[in-house]
Amino acid sequence: MKTSVWPAAVVGLALFAWPAVAAEKVELKDVHMCCDGCAEEVAAILGKVEGVSGVATDKKARSAAFTATDATAAQKALDALAAGGFHGDPGKDKGYAFKDDSGVKAGAVKSLTVTGFHNSCGGCVKSFREAIKDVKGVTGDTAKAKVTTAQVTGEFDAAELVKALNKAGFHVKVKD
Repeated sequence: MKTSVWPAAVVGLALFAWPAVAAEKVELKDVHMCCDGCAEEVAAILGKVEGVSGVATDKKARSAAFTATDATAAQKALDALAAGGFHGDPGKDKGYAFKDDSGVKAGAVKSLTVTGFHNSCGGCVKSFREAIKDVKGVTGDTAKAKVTTAQVTGEFDAAELVKALNKAGFHVKVKD
């Protein structure tokens, strides 16, 4: 029986020459983390995403860092955080970003109900209120600890309210 090493050598060379997939080092800034519980929840969410490792959170800096196997895994991590009610700034031109899936329409409203945001304690409520206080025309809200839906009242631009909450690290959706 005659065998040839040529096909095995070609396959071996091809595998050796195959470009390695570059890991994505991701640092999110401006993530809502008012307490250790929030930071632990961010870490727990990221820790469950396939392709994500090396998760670290910094409550004081309001940041989370992790390594993703690629941009697809990084996007899955951001999607998981958004589903958990967290938002952050990954920087620009990375190939991944928090999706603008709030459903908000720009324009003046007298009331807007937002839902899905992380809100586990009184510190979260305080951070929520701090985020919306500078939105021109906001006069009140119904935010309560451990309730992930709140109505915001006044006469304000709905898109500006969502933008302020995102900037403060809360991912929200507008409830009809």
